[in-house]
Amino acid sequence: MRIVVTGGTGFIGRALCASLAADGHEVVVLSRFAGGTYLNVRHVRAQVIQNRFEAQGVSEIDGADAVINLAGAGIADARWTPARKTLLRQSRLSVTHALATAIREAVKPPAVVISGSAIGFYGSDMNATFDESSPAGSDFLAELCANWEQAAQEAASSQTRVVQLRTGLVLARDGGLLSKLKPPFQFFVGGPTGTGRHWMSWIHRDDWISLVRWALTTSSVQGPLNAVAPHAVTNADFSKAFGRALHRPSLFPLPAFALRLMFGELADGALLASQKVTPQVAVAGGFRFTYADLDSALKASV
Repeated sequence: MRIVVTGGTGFIGRALCASLAADGHEVVVLSRFAGGTYLNVRHVRAQVIQNRFEAQGVSEIDGADAVINLAGAGIADARWTPARKTLLRQSRLSVTHALATAIREAVKPPAVVISGSAIGFYGSDMNATFDESSPAGSDFLAELCANWEQAAQEAASSQTRVVQLRTGLVLARDGGLLSKLKPPFQFFVGGPTGTGRHWMSWIHRDDWISLVRWALTTSSVQGPLNAVAPHAVTNADFSKAFGRALHRPSLFPLPAFALRLMFGELADGALLASQKVTPQVAVAGGFRFTYADLDSALKASV
């Protein structure tokens, strides 16, 4: 397959592209930066101007077998100032609108588009269990995800199915959530955040990559797809499991007020958000998780 990827240089995109290329797929990453070929992945400079790709990007999309859209600034990388919120929106919506436009106008559009989203779509609730049929929440992150998904849906047609990949907390050894949690645990001061009662829906990066592959080749899959492992855990249980994996205690909670002082709206919007999410579509479709329990996922990630 010839697969075009946006956001192919990030923590999960880079690993996905390397995996696809290793299996012999032709992988093309559209980037704002200079092109070149690295580890059998071809990088093409493709700017977005007024929600449209320049000619080079359009030509790569036309005739591709699949498009995977992962573009977007990191949700938890900085405080949610008004300027940061604008960047979070624009970095997702402009690229996604550009992709949808190029696909609608293509002579030979891709058969499938897998477009990134997040379980933030559901908002935060300490008691609810969310699946793909659950409605959107009402906070900033939920609204952002809903708009992101709507933009991707513009690419859908009788020739192109669109999958909305709602990703949870991704676990791996070389980045992401665990790289931020690891230092305090290594110095014996790790522990839960807030009350520790909020739910965390996670997935090992290897399973996330396998789920993307499954969605690429399973023609019955379209619409929302939760990219989470089958068993969500509370933050307190996650912290205990992480401590066990590192052979460290989990005794020092970080109070919610301290997170709010450090991160402002980001604290409640993402860091303390409670999302108990199930991968109903994946399980019903027969997808098999390699890391279905947290202890095995963490053991493979530390």
